[in-house]
Amino acid sequence: MSRLSIIVPCLNEAESLFLVLAPLQQLRREGHEVLLVDGGSTDGSPELAADLVDRVFPAERGRALQMNAGAARAKGDVLWFVHADTLVPVHAGGAVLKAVAAGAVWGRFDVRLDAPGSAFRVIEWCMNQRSRLSGIATGDQAMFVRRDWFETVGGFPPIPLMEDIALSTALKAGSRPRCLRQRVRTSARRWERGGVMATVLLMWRLRYRFWRGADPRELARLYREGSL
Repeated sequence: MSRLSIIVPCLNEAESLFLVLAPLQQLRREGHEVLLVDGGSTDGSPELAADLVDRVFPAERGRALQMNAGAARAKGDVLWFVHADTLVPVHAGGAVLKAVAAGAVWGRFDVRLDAPGSAFRVIEWCMNQRSRLSGIATGDQAMFVRRDWFETVGGFPPIPLMEDIALSTALKAGSRPRCLRQRVRTSARRWERGGVMATVLLMWRLRYRFWRGADPRELARLYREGSL
């Protein structure tokens, strides 16, 4: 059976870390590993996570850089990237292993946003359907990939935004993703903070500019500012 390395990039996520890491403890007992890669937290996140992961280590800040650092230190043959604001179902690890055993080389989960309201149900439905049709996954969807495929495409490109889109594009050139219908629950805070419609429009514009070849550093700045 394959061994999972669950890689959790973290930056000041102390508020949610216990809930995120708790469902992964059974996998640790079964011989899989959980790695927390910290990008310079100042809220005590690494200390809070110490007993709930196999290893905690620092890396240069940036989700792509942190996930690549985790992959470089991982011992498993399947890499599973779980963001520190995303809760996975208890049996999600088994679903990943089953998919890989059936021939999947990479894939992702459907997503549910952790906020009430019909607008969020529409957003998550659109995210899941778009991903299923396009073969492109986002980091919120808890992407997993066989280590050999991850290394073949060079891992996440070291860019500050859209690293998940870029990795998906590279992986899709060799194989379509396995789209698992189990749902991971991820934070809706960026929509709540910036406004639902404004954030949806911002993300679509950023993606369009990324496909047109815009500098990801400039896109990251615009994303942080919440405007174009």
